[in-house]
Amino acid sequence: MEFGFTEEQLMFKDSVYKFAKKEIVPLVEEADLKSEFSMEVWRKLGEMGILGLPFPEELGGSGASVETCCLAGEALGHAGVDQGHLLALGAHTYLCADTIFKHGSPEQLKKYIPKLAGGEWIGCMGLTEPGAGSDAASITTTAVKKDGKWILNGTKTFITNAPVCNVCVVYATVDKALKHKGITAFIVERGFPGFATGAPFHKMGVRASATSEVILDNCEVPEENLLGEVGRGFEYTHETLSWDRSSLLAPFVGALQFAIETCAKYSQDRVQFGRPINAFQAIQHKLADIKMIKEAAKMVVYRVAHDKDSGKPLNHLHTSVAKSIVGDYGIKAASDAVQIFGGYGFIHEYPIERFLRDVKLAQIGGGTSEMQKFIISRILSFM
Repeated sequence: MEFGFTEEQLMFKDSVYKFAKKEIVPLVEEADLKSEFSMEVWRKLGEMGILGLPFPEELGGSGASVETCCLAGEALGHAGVDQGHLLALGAHTYLCADTIFKHGSPEQLKKYIPKLAGGEWIGCMGLTEPGAGSDAASITTTAVKKDGKWILNGTKTFITNAPVCNVCVVYATVDKALKHKGITAFIVERGFPGFATGAPFHKMGVRASATSEVILDNCEVPEENLLGEVGRGFEYTHETLSWDRSSLLAPFVGALQFAIETCAKYSQDRVQFGRPINAFQAIQHKLADIKMIKEAAKMVVYRVAHDKDSGKPLNHLHTSVAKSIVGDYGIKAASDAVQIFGGYGFIHEYPIERFLRDVKLAQIGGGTSEMQKFIISRILSFM
């Protein structure tokens, strides 16, 4: 397995980094403090073409590979963009828009993808429910066909972008007795009768991502807004795993590099007992640990991206290992970074404390660390 990035890819990554550093990073601290999603940040991501990267040019995108999408995410994290806006980007582009792109009809692609690719519309994905998190097959939101429409009833929770979304890919079951074989996807617009979103949640981390419930109360969905085929929705959710374990994790890889550089500089400048603190072995070891974790995280994330670009079947062992390393070891790296900064790492004046709050979600969202280890151990037991 080789990661041979082209000169064009590396130039693109550098341009994203420089753009983010200049145009986006100055906006994110206030957004994080206020727990507010910034439309200005969103517009800049759209102007840069980041929101439409994987889609073909004729639909308003760039036709970028998965690896290139990861490079963009890594560059944004490295620049110091908060993980809240980057989570919003991931939910919009990779969980919502790409699902429509992969399974939508020609009419659906023409209607939705250009608006999503340019950032005119904001998308989200409605899968998780109050009683169905890791066990996605147990969702209870129902879809019943009546008078030429689909009627959806249920509540989704922890839905990134829900409070600001224009369109949502919603998963519901046409027959609970069928379990995962009854799960079906729908494209639901905010203006459809019976669609509503709850008040935004106040979160520990990724604060600038707008997150709330999606409430479907006899929500009327036109027949033409069925996405793909009836009963194949669970399959579609599994396809998003390759994005969730690559492009959605890449910003954390960039954030680890940001932490390395920030901590290295601080430890050079901070003097205690007459010496810079990086002269002490305890600090040296923490810096080394962060670097090792970053390199391991980068390797496993780009392996998933490489597999996806190569057209290989989804490798659940690779995806679960990637998710676990970024989540479980990323939080150790963030904790070490705060420790290097000492008391200054505990206050908002420095961005390190935000990194610790943000990376915690990597252990929870998109499949908990416990679920990843269960998957890994199950695969190993049959090898």
